[in-house]
Amino acid sequence: MAPPTAYLASVGTCLPGDPVDNSTLAKLVGVDETWAEMFTGNISRYFAVDLATGQIRHSLADIATTAADRALAEAGLEPGDIDCVVLGTATPDHLMPATVNLVADRLGVDNVPTYQLQSGCAGAVQALDVARTLLLAGRCTTALVIGGDVCAKHLQTDFDPGSRTSAELVNYVLFGDGAGAAVLSTEARGQGIEIRQVLNRLVGLGREPGQVIDWFGLGDRHSDRTAVFEDYKAIEEAVPVMAGQMFWELLEDLGWSADAVDFLLPPQLSGRMSDRISAGMPAPEARRINVVRTVGNNGNALPFLQLAELLRQWDGSGRAVAVAIESSKWIKSGIALERS
Repeated sequence: MAPPTAYLASVGTCLPGDPVDNSTLAKLVGVDETWAEMFTGNISRYFAVDLATGQIRHSLADIATTAADRALAEAGLEPGDIDCVVLGTATPDHLMPATVNLVADRLGVDNVPTYQLQSGCAGAVQALDVARTLLLAGRCTTALVIGGDVCAKHLQTDFDPGSRTSAELVNYVLFGDGAGAAVLSTEARGQGIEIRQVLNRLVGLGREPGQVIDWFGLGDRHSDRTAVFEDYKAIEEAVPVMAGQMFWELLEDLGWSADAVDFLLPPQLSGRMSDRISAGMPAPEARRINVVRTVGNNGNALPFLQLAELLRQWDGSGRAVAVAIESSKWIKSGIALERS
């Protein structure tokens, strides 16, 4: 009997509300419109929070459920067909209950194993890795994998724009909110794209975090420390190197040559950074799939948004390589796909 294979059957995505362009953002939070685009390369993003009023319009469970519904519909499946759910996020709605269980409940999924991984941009690939491992082990046959983040809930809206430093204002320009989902199966249903390899590597031993997202409870909710911090210089220096390393690790594992890669999905830090990383990854024939410029850095949603765009462009056989890098404690991850 042939060993089981994991296939990507479908992808669904959800972006909350209307896109917020740099002109609108400049009026809301006082950033310079030209600086916003020059610094990050992003021209728009989506927020689950109304920045003008601070009103929360969508939770992570809201948009994750919508993305999952769309992935199931695309695969032609019902919630009862799912026998495992995995969610990757850095911004769950609560510490408890886990958001993955709220989403499963809304979908009508019950009596199956569920897993929630708290991680940054690599969390989506980690979630795919967990699901694929369960499929290959024969623990399940059809898994729903979800990734998403609502970063806007960490952005303060009631402040004097002139009181914020550029290091704080960049968060409003850089980040966005969104969710994505994929159905993985041991049957070549739907798109029928084989997941050839998934890799995750923690490489943060002895290194200071490049990003910190803080939690505030009743005891420290009035703390004057910022909820989100990035060492952007360290990120700019480290991420391109790590992305190249993961790209070559994947190719070496599979025995693929760089010129045999048809699609490249590079890390989506920002429009400018992603273009720079993409240009430095030697896959001369590969079509680049970059989406962050128009959707913002919405963390664990981004790999799914890239996969959705990949499926729109992928016609026929070929190979694709995706790389995601997390700067919080330095994780490099990647996934290789192939369609015969």
